[in-house]
Amino acid sequence: MNKILIIGGSGFVGNAIYKELAPYYDVHATYLTDNPSFEKNKHFHQFDMEMEEVAPLLDQLKPSYIISALRGNVNGQLHLHHQMISWVMKNDSRILFLSSANVFDRFTNFPSYEYDKTFSESIYGRFKIKIENSLLRLPNNKYLICRVPMIFGAKSPRVQELKKQISNGEAIEVFPNVVINAAHIDKLAQQIHYLINRRRRGIFHLGSSDLIHHSDLIKGICKKITDQKIVFKNVFDSNEDRQLSVLPKEHILPKHLQLTIEEVIERTLI
Repeated sequence: MNKILIIGGSGFVGNAIYKELAPYYDVHATYLTDNPSFEKNKHFHQFDMEMEEVAPLLDQLKPSYIISALRGNVNGQLHLHHQMISWVMKNDSRILFLSSANVFDRFTNFPSYEYDKTFSESIYGRFKIKIENSLLRLPNNKYLICRVPMIFGAKSPRVQELKKQISNGEAIEVFPNVVINAAHIDKLAQQIHYLINRRRRGIFHLGSSDLIHHSDLIKGICKKITDQKIVFKNVFDSNEDRQLSVLPKEHILPKHLQLTIEEVIERTLI
């Protein structure tokens, strides 16, 4: 049985992946903040990337896969990934890195595909590119890069923030000129499961197969949350449509693992 370690297993994305994989593999995960439910679970390991080296944990568990689903200090994450890369080079293991559509946020005219050149103007996008570039120097059987657009789901931070803004009567910012695709946390976890099970390699774009303007997506999700009238604040950061979408061209997943924007909206509260 493959042993899997999820770095950042207590977070929204990492924990969803843990729940999807745990019935099928020997899955371990890290957490940072004290939490009785994690402390009682022998498959969860407290780990602070800013205070500890990850090598002792990797030596102890010897995972076949390391899933990077961590958030936090950028410099700490860069150092952590350099440690993980060094470890997998010496062991029979590979890294599955959850990257972002933001690695393409400098491009505006077209959707981005797996092997397009990355180019970002944001700090977050450039940080993701640095880790991607480090992984791309590895043999191709040592890494999986999964670029993911905005992720939704009932417990997702974005949906929770929308609920809070609606409850407080706040205006919700939307971007009418930004074209995106989106992901749903349940489908994303299933897609990760498939990639591990089939021992896929390379770069994958794990978002909806169709596109939508950011404003239309957020308005559609808000309609699922409440019937009350909501004030939207249109933010125009360009005069023309700007693309921030990631679509697959080389690595297309099976039909049952694909999803549409309509499904993302319909499953908002599930």
